[in-house]
Amino acid sequence: MSDGAATDGHFLLRYELAANYLERRGTLRDAHLALAWEAADRGALLLGGAVGEPIESALLLFTDRAAAEAFANADPYVREGLVMRWQVSRWHTVVGSGAATPLR
Repeated sequence: MSDGAATDGHFLLRYELAANYLERRGTLRDAHLALAWEAADRGALLLGGAVGEPIESALLLFTDRAAAEAFANADPYVREGLVMRWQVSRWHTVVGSGAATPLR
């Protein structure tokens, strides 16, 4: 579920969540967060979190496509069906102190 094979820059992992995500996440949340913090501690995951009020999706920002795909494949939210679909897309960041290819 990806769009190319780059390994540097920024990559967004997008989750489309099940309608009953909030009701079901409780027993899986600790394992999901442990996986996320492990990726963050390695420097592969820069930011991650739920989107919307009420929550409708999630976005996770990675430095590497392979790390994003490995995360999704290992995530208990994905394995247990809380994530209906996921996709990794390259994000061409050009503005900001952390931009992969800054342009002025």
